Amino acid sequence: NVVPLHDCVPLVVDSSQKNTVLYLCLKPEMWQKVAKFKGAEYFRKIYSYTEEPEFALNRDYFEEDFRSHVRGRRWIELGQEQQRAYVMRLLDALEVTDRDKRLKVARAILYLAQGVFDECDTDTDVLHWSRHNVFLLYDMGVFTALLELLSMEMDNNQACSSAVRKPAISLADSTELRVLLSIMYLMVETIRLQTEDDRPEWRTAREAFKTELGSPLYNGEPFSLLLFTMVTKFCSMNAPHFPMKKVLLLLWKTILFTMGGFEELQEMKVRGRERLSLPPLPEDSIKVIRSMRAASPPASAMELIEQQQQAKRGRRSRRPLVKQDSLDTYNERDPFKNDDARDEEEDGEEADSGIEGEVDPLDRDVIIQPPPPPPPLRPPTESASLPKGLPWAPKVREKDIEHFLETSRNKFIGFTLGNDTETLVGLPRPIHESVKTLKQGEEDVDETPTEILYLGMLPNLSQYVIALLKLLLAAAPTSKAKTDSINILADVLPEEMPITVLQSMKLGIDVNRHKEIIVKAISALLLLLLKHLKLNHIYQFEIVSQHLVFANCIPLILKFFNQNIMSYISAKNSICVLDFPHCVVHEMPELTAESLEAGDSNQFCWRNLFSCINLLRILNKLTKWKHSRTMMLVVFKSAPILKRALKVKQAMMQLYVLKLLKIQTKYLGRQWRKSNMKTMSAIYQKVRHRLNDDWAYGNDIDARPWDFQAEECALRESIEKFNSRRYDKNQNGEFAPVDNCLQSVLGQRVELPEDFHYSYEMWLEREVFSQPIQWEGLLQQAQ
Repeated sequence: NVVPLHDCVPLVVDSSQKNTVLYLCLKPEMWQKVAKFKGAEYFRKIYSYTEEPEFALNRDYFEEDFRSHVRGRRWIELGQEQQRAYVMRLLDALEVTDRDKRLKVARAILYLAQGVFDECDTDTDVLHWSRHNVFLLYDMGVFTALLELLSMEMDNNQACSSAVRKPAISLADSTELRVLLSIMYLMVETIRLQTEDDRPEWRTAREAFKTELGSPLYNGEPFSLLLFTMVTKFCSMNAPHFPMKKVLLLLWKTILFTMGGFEELQEMKVRGRERLSLPPLPEDSIKVIRSMRAASPPASAMELIEQQQQAKRGRRSRRPLVKQDSLDTYNERDPFKNDDARDEEEDGEEADSGIEGEVDPLDRDVIIQPPPPPPPLRPPTESASLPKGLPWAPKVREKDIEHFLETSRNKFIGFTLGNDTETLVGLPRPIHESVKTLKQGEEDVDETPTEILYLGMLPNLSQYVIALLKLLLAAAPTSKAKTDSINILADVLPEEMPITVLQSMKLGIDVNRHKEIIVKAISALLLLLLKHLKLNHIYQFEIVSQHLVFANCIPLILKFFNQNIMSYISAKNSICVLDFPHCVVHEMPELTAESLEAGDSNQFCWRNLFSCINLLRILNKLTKWKHSRTMMLVVFKSAPILKRALKVKQAMMQLYVLKLLKIQTKYLGRQWRKSNMKTMSAIYQKVRHRLNDDWAYGNDIDARPWDFQAEECALRESIEKFNSRRYDKNQNGEFAPVDNCLQSVLGQRVELPEDFHYSYEMWLEREVFSQPIQWEGLLQQAQ
């Protein structure tokens, strides 16, 4: 859409190209208006391009039924009561036994959820009426009716057996499921998103729907568990026709809605610390990362040779060469910097960032971050001022405190106190605060949506994790097609395969886009689960993490990044004119092979960047403070793979790559650290520091060899004790384990009657003193 100039402010002037370019940025107040209509993104993800002909089918079924009951008027012209009456009639029609009639009614409901696009003139009108209709559908109880139909389709053995016998599965095999899941996805995502102009009844409906989805109201289990069951059923080859992209998107958005996103997680952390009288968090991680700037990636040996050759050629050319500035957005040169003064600027490590001449834009390093504010005018020779201090406040562990105390006492006093952490004389203030934090106690877990979901997932947790990783492997761009792998293209392949080059190109783009969306949904889903479970209870997080590790999640993620990550980030697997609602509101231009090959105008694929960051964060969570898993990173030679990922100049992605490199530097040897000093410097500048963390020198005691398997076994034993203690409430007493430890038995509290102390002496005389005990017989039986 065209934005008026009065809604923009000048950002920067670039006169380095043939034509002078003025870059504009929206005013802050305009971003809110743009964000309101940014919701069209969730429309695009749910549909494949091969589903485009079905939009007209939905409209035709709706208009056929609507005109037979409401004559001479359009849907947007009806009053609220008339619309409710018609939706109630559609609900009644959903209960018919004829499968084809039910499908027609479901398509009519989907047309309402899509915003009655045939009666709208712009994309904004479609979004408006979609939002209005979705809240109306929820208020009339449509979601519950759709859930019953979804359960019926899941249990349809005839459709499952027919799909298993088919040599090739297409869109036609999942028509009913795709329609139902599309409606439910639009309802969940539309109600989840908040806008400033929401009506009071809509806000009430949002909270009610959120509680309903997170509670065990659907056959005694939450709605997310039903979707997890669909995932495992698909991966076990029992239902190969299930549309996995729609299932995964709906599952991700349901968990995001019921548990909350990263901002809600931060608020939950703050409230939890206040409830336990703990000091506030030193910083907001989200805000710190957003304020970080991307750095130049370390140059490889081949790149250094090419730069030297370019420098030699450049001295013979007239065009002056320009040093790469890692803080300039989209790799554009700073117009305010004097080229003649470059030799007087900082040298050393910064000089290794490279010298580039006039190269192809696709060969340049990528910087991905929001546009910076307008740069202040400054003298040509003035260098950019760097922020003072490090971005993160340091942290400390109990193990670090104990080690520090023991070392200090042994050095200055000459003796140690074992595991004593009470004596804090002479210690710095951070250690006082950390010890105080560790002694606050443990919180009782409430019946939160996270707790309810974990309890439902626990019996089949390993199956759910393995199924998600199977899908991630099948959707990864580095995966090769195998005969025994699962087919994730059931809801994207048409019944008739393409016969022209244009159709083949369109289907190829659709398939790649389909896989990218699946990777995005799975990565976001796993990260959300790990973060919420860790906040709910640490052992819940640990059991999911261990299942992921045992299912080879670490090498899978490394395999994902062992590709040309720059090409993946800049992939253009989208056709803008086919995106909904653009394709149903505007006239369709003629598609050509050239237009499909050119792709959209976006320089980067934010969907793929989002997936990469999520996978890096998952890898960080799996390996943090787990030395056996860190050694897996070393064994699988992850350092060169991760260093290549630093070429993507996006601050958040670089941060999590540097974290993964930091935890394994002590194992990579002195020569690696010596030859990668620029990476070591970036780690020091951007990653949080911890007390006594000797990561840069490799002298930490944890770097010594030990039994890696024993660490995982000990963790597994603690997890099983936690699950048994918390969730095995109805154990059969006959088969309950017997406690044979004398100290444990004597330390148990026994419930005694209130008047027991009055007759205690009589009981002692009768039960103990007057009873002869055959000690010799007991000894013989023991032998």
